Amino acid sequence: MAAPPLRRALIIMALMVAGEGVFLLPFVLARVFRPTLLDVFGITNLQLGTAFSVYGVVAMAAYFGGGPLADRFSARRLMTAALVGTGLGGAVLAGVPSPGMMNVLWGVWGLTTILLFWAAMLRATREWGGESAQGRAYGLLEGGRSLLAAVIASATVLIFALVLPSDVASATPEQRAEAFRTVIWVFTGMTLCIGLLVWLVVPDDEPEALSEDGPRLTTAGVRYASRMPKVWLQAVIVVCAYAGYKATDDFSLLARDALGFDEVQASGIGTLSFWIRAIAAVSAGYLGDRVSSSAVILWGFVILIGGSLVIASGILVPGVAWMLITTIAATSVGIYALRGIYFALLEEGAVPLAITGSAIGVVSVVGFTPDVFMGPLMGVLLDSYPGVLGHQYVFASVAAFGVVGLLATIAFRRWPAYDVDRQGRIG
Repeated sequence: MAAPPLRRALIIMALMVAGEGVFLLPFVLARVFRPTLLDVFGITNLQLGTAFSVYGVVAMAAYFGGGPLADRFSARRLMTAALVGTGLGGAVLAGVPSPGMMNVLWGVWGLTTILLFWAAMLRATREWGGESAQGRAYGLLEGGRSLLAAVIASATVLIFALVLPSDVASATPEQRAEAFRTVIWVFTGMTLCIGLLVWLVVPDDEPEALSEDGPRLTTAGVRYASRMPKVWLQAVIVVCAYAGYKATDDFSLLARDALGFDEVQASGIGTLSFWIRAIAAVSAGYLGDRVSSSAVILWGFVILIGGSLVIASGILVPGVAWMLITTIAATSVGIYALRGIYFALLEEGAVPLAITGSAIGVVSVVGFTPDVFMGPLMGVLLDSYPGVLGHQYVFASVAAFGVVGLLATIAFRRWPAYDVDRQGRIG
């Protein structure tokens, strides 16, 4: 029986909030406050990138385990455990750990956010969308995540500014460190509260089994998904789109280096991309249901390539704010349209509902490899080529990924669909 409209609205809202809440500490914090984090923790771009890389290595293994877990246990239990575990890590971060301890912390977050959370959330979203509203489901998920990130980022930037002296440039290192710790504690409290919300709202339904009498926790779904060519093409699409998403971590630092913005102003540029993300993701989702998700993804890559090439070309004039802000906004539209609906390709690729978690695991273990290499790559480029030049090299790399993703999308659209029944047998 379908849930009442109000109940369905509450469920998707809980998924939206949880989908971003679990990543507040591992990623949103650094994306918005990257210059401050580097200074307060006394680390380089490469050291921060290494922590992200450790997260990515752990996540690669966690994706495989998380898929079968999501096909076996309820999303409510898995997601709540993930949010509580991630939130407790905020207490460690507030203590300004050493680079080595940061690597350990991000590795633990790789387990909580991926093994327990990722596939469970995406499977719950697919079930919510049904057969006819996959674009809307994933678009709303990403748009809601974006809106939450934008609100939280804007609020914490305001809190950060209020805690600092009115003349930001005159703040002592101790004052800046205390202000940043305040932001960390705000993120920690939010993560734990969202865990409670998920426990109260998301239904405690066990997923449908692959077969009625077979074992419930197996790798059968992974084997089925691995035999589908469109699953691998979707993985290539995700890896290329996600490389662009990882580059959004550079927006606030680019604003500082190219425009000379102070820390609060640079954080505001990072926050701008979150607001664009909300609009672009929801719009892409609804458009994907009207045309097709793969068509929207194709044009998303075109926009991503164009915006990245503008930044990489060096034609932006340092000090002219509107040129850089407009380019960042346009590039963000392409990035977040892609991110909003690339998992809607599961339905378009005829992946059976019963192996959704396992298929997500296969796609994710390839698709999110930028968690392993993009952080160190960006760190090396930014540290080796100070100033605007390093950012140009970063976005030249993003443009190259965009071209590969565009070609994979064309291949996905042209590849014939296999006849797959609900148990995952390929006909």
